[in-house]
Amino acid sequence: MLAAAIAAVPAHAMPNGTTAPADSLSVSLVTYYPGHETYEIFGHTEVRVTDAMGNDMLFNYGTFDFSSHNFVWRFAMGSTDYMCVVMPAMSAQWLREPGRKAVEQKLNLTQEQAARVRDFLLQNVQPQNATYRYKFVSDNCSTRPRDIIEMAVKGSSLQWGKLQSQRTYRKEMRQYSVNYPWEQFGIDLALGCGLDTVITTRQQMFVPLELMKAVEGATIVRNGKRIPLAQPAQPLNEGIDNLPAGEPTKAWLTPGAMALAVLIITLAVTTRDIRRKRPSRAFDTVLWTAAAIAGCIVWFLIFVSTHESTSPNVNGLWLHPLYVISGTAVWWPNSRRLMRVLDWLWLVGIAAAAVCFVAGVQTPNGAFLPLMAALALRLIVRLVLKPAEPKDRTIRF
Repeated sequence: MLAAAIAAVPAHAMPNGTTAPADSLSVSLVTYYPGHETYEIFGHTEVRVTDAMGNDMLFNYGTFDFSSHNFVWRFAMGSTDYMCVVMPAMSAQWLREPGRKAVEQKLNLTQEQAARVRDFLLQNVQPQNATYRYKFVSDNCSTRPRDIIEMAVKGSSLQWGKLQSQRTYRKEMRQYSVNYPWEQFGIDLALGCGLDTVITTRQQMFVPLELMKAVEGATIVRNGKRIPLAQPAQPLNEGIDNLPAGEPTKAWLTPGAMALAVLIITLAVTTRDIRRKRPSRAFDTVLWTAAAIAGCIVWFLIFVSTHESTSPNVNGLWLHPLYVISGTAVWWPNSRRLMRVLDWLWLVGIAAAAVCFVAGVQTPNGAFLPLMAALALRLIVRLVLKPAEPKDRTIRF
């Protein structure tokens, strides 16, 4: 479909209205290294088109409009609409962020190939064409330039440069989010086993720096000879190569530390419960309510949202909104039989999730394990110890 769109576009003029002479078009890939903001940790890609008439434009597929109708709800539902926008190079991001590294790779395209890129981009920024449905790993600001390059050099036997082998989407994400453990915790909680399949070199290019590396080693055939797809990268901004960006999160503020604290508190409460031979209803209410809230998020993403890779998700086995029943039933008279049935069901769900994690069906976040252990521990205690008398409404911690 992309090839048909490129072939159908008749435009030849750049946004300022001038028409470029022959042999003057140049197409480059501009790559921004990860920044310090959450939305910048994976970097960014833009396409630059210049000509001898002074046109110098950047095409950006990473723009979205917060003010659009029902933006937050549509984003939660998976209707994440991004746009292709064009701006002059004089307004480039590398000029606005001088400390953030950015490089440019000029592509060795023929004028015909460069014109295909230019014409497609000019058509793509038109209001009726600019919006597209963004997807985390398969359709974003990096995959779109990759697809455009492939269509432009079609028939030139493009060979992408080799990237690391045996990579998964989750491994790629973790490489860039080492100093952002809460962001990675959210990714691991929300996105399921689709992130854990081994991906091809082409699929790895969903990350801008991986696309840059693949372009660096890519070749095409021209006049019977194999030549590099791009010239050596030239810096637009000098910056830090080390990844990931940002300062490491303090150890005691990481999800793993917080989860371990929950487990320690659970162990302490459970030890006291065993001594007095009765489970704490108040503590269980707090614990199960928190788990139910997290479960609402996970189940919403699995069963309602259309976001990419949110379903299937093993986390739905050990985190679910049905925990709210356990959080309230401890206060109901004559609920012991119901509670035993539910406790066994929840315990089986946690065990099933653990088996899936061990079997490699889905890679868990390290913080999940203490939380799962805390939930399982309370279930076992409630199955073993006698609950409070039905008429005893005293809040015990």
